[in-house]
Amino acid sequence: MVNEVLLSDLQPGQTAIIVKFTTEEIFLKLMEMGCLPGEQIEVVKKALFNDPMSISVAGYLLSLRTDEASQIVVNI
Repeated sequence: MVNEVLLSDLQPGQTAIIVKFTTEEIFLKLMEMGCLPGEQIEVVKKALFNDPMSISVAGYLLSLRTDEASQIVVNI
């Protein structure tokens, strides 16, 4: 069963697999960091008011703004 949601909807501790990016801009930005569809991702923490959020992907921590995370579709 496929359960696709936006990365911005996940809570700390949840893991998912990146499915796709909704804009080319975010795709190019994250591709440069090795963040590609098929990679496992974990939400590490969210700041006050959920912006930004820290995620673990490809062996490192990355901070994303909520508007960026809302452009990443994941499968939980």
